[in-house]
Amino acid sequence: MADIIYSRKSLATNPLKSSTPLGAALAYLGIAGSVPLLHGAQGCTSFALVLAVRHTKEAIPMQTTAIDEVATVMGGAENLEEALLNLTKRMKPRFVGIATTALMETRGEDITGDLKLITARRSELQNVRIVLAKTPDFAGALEDGWSKAVTAIIDEIVEPRGPSVPLYQQVNILPGVHQTPGDIEWIVETVESFGLVPVVLPDVSGSLDGTVPDHYIPTTFGGISVDAILRMGRARHTIAIGEHMRAPAERLATRTGVPSTVLPTLTGLGPSDDFVALLSEIADCPAPARLRRQRSQLVDAMLDGHFYFGSKRVAIGADPDLLTGLAAFFTSMGADIVAAVSSTANSPLLAEVPTARVVIGDLLDLEDSAAAAGADLLVTHSHGRQVSERLGIPLLRIGFPVFDRLGTMHRCTAGYRGTRNLIFEVANIVLSGLHSHAPEDFAHAKLIIEETRHVGATSGTC
Repeated sequence: MADIIYSRKSLATNPLKSSTPLGAALAYLGIAGSVPLLHGAQGCTSFALVLAVRHTKEAIPMQTTAIDEVATVMGGAENLEEALLNLTKRMKPRFVGIATTALMETRGEDITGDLKLITARRSELQNVRIVLAKTPDFAGALEDGWSKAVTAIIDEIVEPRGPSVPLYQQVNILPGVHQTPGDIEWIVETVESFGLVPVVLPDVSGSLDGTVPDHYIPTTFGGISVDAILRMGRARHTIAIGEHMRAPAERLATRTGVPSTVLPTLTGLGPSDDFVALLSEIADCPAPARLRRQRSQLVDAMLDGHFYFGSKRVAIGADPDLLTGLAAFFTSMGADIVAAVSSTANSPLLAEVPTARVVIGDLLDLEDSAAAAGADLLVTHSHGRQVSERLGIPLLRIGFPVFDRLGTMHRCTAGYRGTRNLIFEVANIVLSGLHSHAPEDFAHAKLIIEETRHVGATSGTC
């Protein structure tokens, strides 16, 4: 049982978390023909856009209402209306996802009421699905914005299931923000191997997977369609990944009556078994041979890799669900979690992290904790690279953003195959350190051997 410790610094000197509206924008990007619209100042959107582009290496159709000094004082309804009309005319989206920022939420405007008035009097917006998620920067982080956006989409679009609507061999998948397109592809393949039809909300595997269209498309290219979202009430079950997806799963269950299961993580042998067992129960059939072979390969990888995990001291900095999943993975492989820093405290699972305490703070807290504990491996996103250099320990880049490595969006750490890949990646990092020795290291090792022989000789042992 970990103690939850709140950092007492006056400010975040090296931020760990990304903003809530950015999390919502990433969720909106998983819908086909969509445009995320941040309701706030232009600078807020520009910063979020830069991070998203650097992480995904893709064109991101993010727009802004460009609130200026006058709109901040007088109200932003006109800016919101003008932005909706302009992007509808120029980009012709099928879906517009609005995420509010701290600037508008602090002012206390009735944005929901403004949006209803705008859509009622503007016939140009009648054929566009518009969803609003209230995501001020000061409340939560990336996971919270993603969760709020998915909840808003369910409220606005999903049709309640009537008593005469038949059930299909369909399974709703609500992935967390820490699932990459590579993770979602494995999830989809696994669901389909049971003869089930997966409906993923949001589905960034179709829009942020690096596909290049043969002509310019101003909106997202790929992702789940609005029609598929409408029919989510016809599913047999809903599977949500991550504690931050519990709220959307419960909202979908309340709206449609579809039962739901929340799986904390898909990384690790046990979590992968839980996922496959649940699908086997839903489909009422045994796991296919392909998955059994993948499981056997994972077990072999665990046997090969546990030598390089044993007693390694790991420091992790991430959003709550990613932190808890990674901590459980490293612990299962024999490593020790000596430092854990979370971006927010918005998860009850933080208390179950296998370490003495979890600090709610930033990368400076992670650096101090890792240095004090003598960590061997740092696990966080790309902004932790300077911490890694200062401490002289290797960095496993994971989470958001990862902008100094290619292939981030195709990386898979979910399920049997993804866990196997992660084991190899971590083991190779450790192996690369084992082979990086300076001459003084060998002199130090020789001195230790000589001292050991001397002690053995004086004590009469060999």
